[in-house]
Amino acid sequence: MSYNSIEWLPLAAGLTVLGIVLSYIAYRRSGVRPALRGAAVSLLPIAAYLTGAIEMLWKIGVAIGQFGTGFVFSTTKWAGIGVTGLAIALFLAAGGRERRKASRQARKEARAQRRSGDLDAPGPALGASARPGTDVTRSMTQQDRTPVPVTRESAAKPARASRKAQPVDDDMKDIEDILRNRGI
Repeated sequence: MSYNSIEWLPLAAGLTVLGIVLSYIAYRRSGVRPALRGAAVSLLPIAAYLTGAIEMLWKIGVAIGQFGTGFVFSTTKWAGIGVTGLAIALFLAAGGRERRKASRQARKEARAQRRSGDLDAPGPALGASARPGTDVTRSMTQQDRTPVPVTRESAAKPARASRKAQPVDDDMKDIEDILRNRGI
């Protein structure tokens, strides 16, 4: 069946008239808004015929159908799909190797920097008393980790007063902030 073997004008006009009749019924039952929506949709078949969109859609449908039937029964096209899959797999494998190589190189550089940093002088945040290789959390004082018991007198005091009473250690505060940011 070809495009020219079908009379498209009577078909499009009939669908438009049917839609207008259904829009009138919708107007009587539901009101103006549904009727206007129905009338708008009803005008689409005749608009598609007048603009030539029906012929275009017919040709697109025929092309897709021919491609599908030629595709299903063709061993050459199935071989093409296999080669395409192989190409995609090789491409992805090459990209993964590059990412792994880059991350491996970054880890080696980080280890080398840590080793050279451990053998050098301790960092400024650790102070002069810290030994190379000691953990920062171990160099914190024990009183920073122990909970303070809450009494009625201390609960009645505002939080600002208790903060003012404790001396501020900027180096330890920086270390605590770094550890908190890293989730330790």
